[in-house]
Amino acid sequence: MDIELFLKYFARAVTLLLVLPLHEAAHALTARLFGDDTAERQGRITLSPFAHIDPLGAFLMFFTGFGWAKPVPINPLRMKKMRAGVAVTALAGPVSNLAAAFAAGLVRAVILCTDNGVNAVYDYVMYDRVTTTYCVLLLMQFLMVVNIGLAIFNLIPIPPLDGFNVMSYFTNQKVDRWFYRHSREIQMGFLVLIIILNMEIIPHKYNLLYIAQDKTYNGMWDLLSRIPEKKWGN
Repeated sequence: MDIELFLKYFARAVTLLLVLPLHEAAHALTARLFGDDTAERQGRITLSPFAHIDPLGAFLMFFTGFGWAKPVPINPLRMKKMRAGVAVTALAGPVSNLAAAFAAGLVRAVILCTDNGVNAVYDYVMYDRVTTTYCVLLLMQFLMVVNIGLAIFNLIPIPPLDGFNVMSYFTNQKVDRWFYRHSREIQMGFLVLIIILNMEIIPHKYNLLYIAQDKTYNGMWDLLSRIPEKKWGN
């Protein structure tokens, strides 16, 4: 198997086993901070993947790069500030993905400021030689891409994604009721969206999700590449 393809799927597996649990635990912990202990009582404030994995979401995550875990149960009526609590709890998940992407990018940037990192890239570009260091660099890049993609995907404002609960903070109950009345149709549309993204029916240059992903990645990497004292190529 091509090393880049292997590392791409390995990064998805790492995200599935480590980052998605962080995403869901962030939801549960934030809900607890707002006074709702529903998720805590069900054992969801944990980084164990077995407490969070949804079989279908895990399958899609591994093979398409977009997926989900079991929803974290919350009771808005137990929160101190109900609408704000629901919105911030929902936002905590995508923020955890962006934090994971930033951490992976930071590791990549630090490696690239070492002679070993620079030599690994040089060997690959000049001689097509793949070293362990180059594999780590590529893995960190894939982890950045996957986690940024997950964060942006989850911020789409349709149920059952986090973006819907974030949006609900700014909308009224009439809008909320409309979404709940049409939840079945919306969820079917959600599955169609997954299929469309996986089949790449829409070219990347016209796909708003990929455009947002690329711009976020480029902006984050531009920031991170300024951190090391010596950037690659200097």
